Parts: sequence; C-alpha cells; structure tokens
Amino acid sequence: MIGGRRPLQGRKPGDKRVRVERKHAEYFRYDEEGVLVAKPKAHEEHSAVGRTIAAVRRAFFGAPLSSEADLEQRLDKKKALAIFSSDAISSSAYATEEILRVLVLAGAAAMLLSIQVAMAIAALLFVVAISYRQVCFAYPTGGGSYSVAGRNFGRIASLVAASALIIDYVLTVAVSTSSAVEQIVSAVPGLKTESIVIGVAAIALITLGNLRGLRESGSIFALPTYLFLGSALLMIGMGVYRILVEGGGVPVEQRFTGVPSAVETVGVLLLLKAFAGGSVALTGTEAIATGVNAFKPPESRNAANTLMVMAALLAILFIGITFLAVNYGIFHVDGGATVIAQVSARIYGDGSLGFYAFQLFTALLLFLAANTSFNAFPRLVAILGQDGFMPRQFSFRGDRLSFTMGIVLLGILAASLVILFGGVTHALIPLYSVGVFLDFTISQSGMVRHWLRERGRGWQYRITINTVGAVLTGIVLVVVTFAKAPQSLLVLLLIPLLVGIMLFIRREYDDQADELAVRPEQVIGPPHRRERVILPVPGITRAVVQAVNFGRSLSDDVRAVHVTDDAEAGARLRKDWERQIPGVPLVIVESPFRALVQPFLTYLDVMVPPEEDTITIVVLPEYVARHWWERLLYNQTANRMREALVGRPDTVVANVPYRREKP
Repeated sequence: MIGGRRPLQGRKPGDKRVRVERKHAEYFRYDEEGVLVAKPKAHEEHSAVGRTIAAVRRAFFGAPLSSEADLEQRLDKKKALAIFSSDAISSSAYATEEILRVLVLAGAAAMLLSIQVAMAIAALLFVVAISYRQVCFAYPTGGGSYSVAGRNFGRIASLVAASALIIDYVLTVAVSTSSAVEQIVSAVPGLKTESIVIGVAAIALITLGNLRGLRESGSIFALPTYLFLGSALLMIGMGVYRILVEGGGVPVEQRFTGVPSAVETVGVLLLLKAFAGGSVALTGTEAIATGVNAFKPPESRNAANTLMVMAALLAILFIGITFLAVNYGIFHVDGGATVIAQVSARIYGDGSLGFYAFQLFTALLLFLAANTSFNAFPRLVAILGQDGFMPRQFSFRGDRLSFTMGIVLLGILAASLVILFGGVTHALIPLYSVGVFLDFTISQSGMVRHWLRERGRGWQYRITINTVGAVLTGIVLVVVTFAKAPQSLLVLLLIPLLVGIMLFIRREYDDQADELAVRPEQVIGPPHRRERVILPVPGITRAVVQAVNFGRSLSDDVRAVHVTDDAEAGARLRKDWERQIPGVPLVIVESPFRALVQPFLTYLDVMVPPEEDTITIVVLPEYVARHWWERLLYNQTANRMREALVGRPDTVVANVPYRREKP
C-alpha cells in the first residue's frame, strides 16, 4: 500500500520489490524505515486536461510544496512584521479621523483634546502589547485568545473568543480595503464611483497572493509596509520639526476655524465616545499571538519581539499623526479628503510627488493590511477544525502549505461586506471594536487564571500586568459597546450564533465518532453473515457484464433487476439475458408510471427485505466517459439510485466503473 510500512528485513538485491523500486524510482522511494514515499512526479496528472489544469494552477499559485518544506516557509521577524503587523500599523491611517469625527461636535476647543485621547489609547496599547507578549510564551502553539480561554475557562469561553476573532478578522479585511480605496479617492476623486469595484478586486488579488504561500506573500507585502513606515515617519519628523523648531503650524486661535458650532459640550461621555472611536487603533494587536507557529524558531521569542516593535511603531505613528492634525487645524469633512491625506498635503505639499507617493504607500499598506487576517484567520479556523468546531477541511493544507479553505472563505466574506456597506469605512468601524476588546478582555482574564495556576518565576509581576490589562480592556469593551450602539449590538448577536454553529459541528463530529468507534477490547473476526447481490440493469452491455462478474465474485446469490414501462421490451430482454448470461436470474419489474428508482427500492423492501444475518450488496454498473463533458450524459440514474440507497439498513452500495477502451 502506498504510504504503508514495508519492513526491509529479508530484502535481497534481486527480489521483486527492489526491481519494482528501480522501475518506478522516478515516482516512489523507500525511506530508512521501509515506508514507500511518493515523489513529486507521482502527483502529476496523466490526462491532457489534468495536465492543463495543473499547469494553470502552477502559474497562479506556484509549484506544490512538500510537508518537509514547512520550516522553510516560516517567517523571519522582518517579513513577519510586514505580514502580521500591517493591520495594526495601518489603523493609524484612520484612527485619528475617528477621534476627530466625535470631538468636532463640541467645537474647536474640544479638538485640542485629541492628542490627550490619542496618548491614552497609546498607553492602553502598551498594556495590551505586554499582555499579549506573555501569551506568545505561555501558548506557543498559537490560537491567541481562543487557546487562552480554552485552557483556563473551558469550551464556551473559548468559542466566544474564537467567534469574536472570526468577526474581527473578516472586518479587518473589509475595513482596511475600504480605507485604502478612500485614500486613493482622496488623491484621485474621479475614482469615487469605482470604489467598490477597486475594493473587491484588491481582495481578490490578496487572496491569490496568500494562496501562493506564506514566504511568497511575505516577499510581496513587505515592501509596501516598509515604504509606508519610512514615508510616514519622515512626514511626522518633518512636521514635528517645523512645528517645534521652526514655529510652523497654525496658531491656536486660528485652528479649526471651519469647525461647525458645537452641538455638544465637552464632557466625560463625549471623551469616552472619542476614546471608543480611536481605540480602533488597537485592532490587529492579537494577530501575532494567534500565529506564533508561523515564525521561525525560536517561535515564541521571535513573535514576542515582533509584537513589541509593532506596538512601538503604531504608538509613534498614531500620536504623531494626531499631533500634526491638531497643530495644523485639520479635521474630518464629510465627502472630503481623509485626515491623513490632509496631513500629507500640508507636509509634502498638496499635489506634489511626495503627496502622491505617500497616498500610494498608504493605500497599498491598507490593502495589504488585510493580509494580517489572511494569515491569522486561516490558522484560527484550522485550529478550530482540528478541535472539531469547524469542518475539518479547514485544517487541511493545500499544495503551497497554505490553509486554502480558510483563505478562500475569508476573501468571499470580506468582499461581501465591502459590497454590502458600499465600501464606507466609517459604516464598518462600529462593528469592529466590540469583538476586538471582547477578545482582549477574555485573553487577559485567562492569563490571570493561568498565572494563578502556574505560579512560575516572576508570576506576581506577570499577573499584575494581565490584571491591569483585563480591567482596562473590560472597561473599554463596555464603553465601546454603548458608544457604538446600536451597530455594535449586531456583533453581540452574531457571536452567540457562531458559538451555536460551532457547538453543533462538534456535536456532529462527536456523534459520528461514537457511532464509528471500535472498542479497544473488541477483536474483529471473519464475517458471519451471508451476502446477496442485486444488480439494477438497463440492458445487456459491457458495463453490465463487468458488474455481473464482479457480483459473482462476491456471492453465489446474484440476481439482476430491470425496471421498465414496456412489458414487451422486458420480455425480449429476459430472453436475451437467459441466453447470454445464464445462471443469473433476471427479475422484470414493470413500472406503469415510468419511474425507475422508487420501483427498484420497493422491490428491495418487499422481495429482499433487510435481514440481520444477510448483507445486501447493490452493484451499480457505471460507464466512465472519456471526456469531462460526456459525464453530463451518463450515470444520472445510477447517481440517483446511489443517493436513495445510502443509509438503508444492512445494505452496501458498490459502483463498478467501466471505461471505454481507446480506439
């Protein structure tokens, strides 16, 4: 058997297995333990159509990779920063705008508080990053808050965390893509009518890039990430220098002169709303903890260090952009350029090459920020698949060692959201933050329980960090939920729905396992039941003859059944049958209403009912067409027969294919 173990003891240079091995050495080899291993050529298609499809797949997705290449596909810290941090870093492009959207309601005086709000969010980011750094070491197999909650709070809590993560990863792609399109429209307003098309096309391209595998996607996405970081840090440095050293910027009394008259007073509630809006900057922080096993060894240390670098860069970008926006009197205008585009225009010059380059880098980063989810989401659903809470297909890796099913599903869901919400970032963000902070709170609370149980070295220091993180993120969760209502309540409805679906899937798998389980003490002996073979036949053909011969090899009790609406044709068939296939009785079942499947099933139930000491084997002759388009013309009745027989007690269905020989 291919892949089965074959002991090498007793092999001689001239024995048959050695000769076979030499004859097919380009397809198979034996390893040191005698296991037959398929070489890449063994996976090649032999038909012309199959080879064509395989060539197209290689052109789009690359050549297949063996499982041994997994370590080579792991990410170093530079590429991992580009892949896993692009979501968090890119949120600096719209987080400041979400703060200003709220504070503009209270007039110019309130806008000056934007920097303090941004600094408070950055402090929270620092706490969350340190907390998740500890998750990288405590749970190096990945899974993030799902793994933490499962180990410390049990199944339901872990599924709540997983559901929130699933929603967040889908929203990450939709929000990042929509924001990227808005940056493009800010530079080229004429593209506004095509924004949805651009967004969906971008998601399709990112999906294709990720289907090629981690290392290639890292190479593709690293350059735009570092171009944005370089140009954004340069912009912040130039702006801060002009403001603090050259005395640039706009005088305080002249800032925000275009801000509408205040409709709200500056109070705690308004500040909390601004904080809730800007807290979108923390999205994506947990992605590194979810994908620890994508890093090169030592996985935990590399992931933890990358996480801290990401947090530092995000804090600098977020506070820096907010500082520039406040000092230049920039605020959000409905239908106008984005805040970060206005900042770029002030620093690089409106319409300059630097301005267009920065907008391009920002749009590219936001497009590619979706890549964080395309790496974290498939790994999360793969872990869920391994645990039985998602279809197990999600845990299977494709030719390029990527979790193909998860990548494709994420692309479809995200593109659907972009279309549904018209590609408007602000319409999507209220759905975004609730799940993020729910995950933060569950994860940090789980780590508190982890340290109470483990009590390892330095546990008092570690538990303090996670306790502070749990309290702060829990408070922000409440604030975000109420500040973003009623849209935020939709997420709170979706999470129980997803939990219910995952519990249902697990129950189905558990029931199947119980049904198929063989007790360890049970010894399987030879069968004690007799077999009888029933063949539904359309006439006398080579496919039928082959099926009859197969049935004879299984049992001496073989009978054929022909269902017809023409009694005379049935009589003629019986005469030919008795002459050409003697020894196998043919039963003619007349069907006045021209049905085929149901009369045959009735014959089985009435004439050969299920018996405890007998297995009924229904052998279905099947003609195998030479061309794919011919398959639509044949075997439709056999397919319906097979579907109707599945699950019938004490009944086995066997297909006997007959392939026409080439002329």
